[in-house]
Amino acid sequence: MDMPMDTNERELSLELLQHMYRTMLRIRRFEECAGALVEKGQVMCPCHLYIGQEAIATGVCAALRRDDFIWGGHRSHGHYLAKGGSMRAMMAELFGKSGGCSAGRGGSMHLAAPEVGILGTVPLVAATIPLAVGSALAFKLRKIDGVAVAFFGDGAVEEGHFHESLNLASLYRLPVVFVCENNFYSSHLGLLERRSEDNIYKTSEAHGIRGLRIDGNDVIAVYHAATDAVQKARTCGEPMLLECRTYRWRGHVGPSWDMDVGVKRKDELEAWLRKDPIAGLATALIARNISTTKLSEFEENVQTEVQDAVAFAQRSPYPEPDELEQHVFSRESEVVCDR
Repeated sequence: MDMPMDTNERELSLELLQHMYRTMLRIRRFEECAGALVEKGQVMCPCHLYIGQEAIATGVCAALRRDDFIWGGHRSHGHYLAKGGSMRAMMAELFGKSGGCSAGRGGSMHLAAPEVGILGTVPLVAATIPLAVGSALAFKLRKIDGVAVAFFGDGAVEEGHFHESLNLASLYRLPVVFVCENNFYSSHLGLLERRSEDNIYKTSEAHGIRGLRIDGNDVIAVYHAATDAVQKARTCGEPMLLECRTYRWRGHVGPSWDMDVGVKRKDELEAWLRKDPIAGLATALIARNISTTKLSEFEENVQTEVQDAVAFAQRSPYPEPDELEQHVFSRESEVVCDR
């Protein structure tokens, strides 16, 4: 079912609205800085930027507990920050430093912060969807009231992993929420160049799972939908699919604006820039009597945090050569298997 945009921000506390605004701002400014560092050659790993999609990670993660698990893909800087990952640790990871959240071994696309429920991001399309289902199965078997969330793009819906995972989650009534961030492009191929119908949210129906289509640029609508989905997953073991419609402002990978994709993207981008999720929430906050001075303070604080993260990354050491085999082979004990 389609879910209309929910602009009734008065249902939410001012504290929560400000938290979500600051979270989106942190993601945006981090990504802009990361893009600039890529252009300067200071960050060498491929970076898939989340600019334009900030409302989805922010709204969903605001509905989760710290001990709930999330899984992401190649464009997951926003998920990492929204769930509570350290900005310093992620920036150091982009630099390949030992202070990074994956000890400098993962780069932009392999982020982890188990202490806040981020068990990993993996760049293979759809690869973490079954991992989220596995997490949900573990919650159920251990009788823990946790919820797992899988974030993935519209291209992942065309993978077998997606359908197999939804079927298993439905069959065993697992506490998992599937969040499709539909930005209308799988790399450079448009949605209707790959699908006969624009109906991602309906694909879950064949597996007995409810699906919702929502405005992924409206953080309040995302939060309400996610809160409902998480509550049903946690209390009833009811999985759900959320199709959040949004748009990536930058290229599939890197900081470019991807204008070479064609005339269609040029026209689309201009329209989507006017739907900036951060500007939309700023308008809502001003309507709640938050001053522009307060919003400027948020901006200044976030800019300071980003610069601090860059400084931390730059002064952090690279991994030592003799650490090469760490985290690769098991050193606990030799395992003897009966044959």
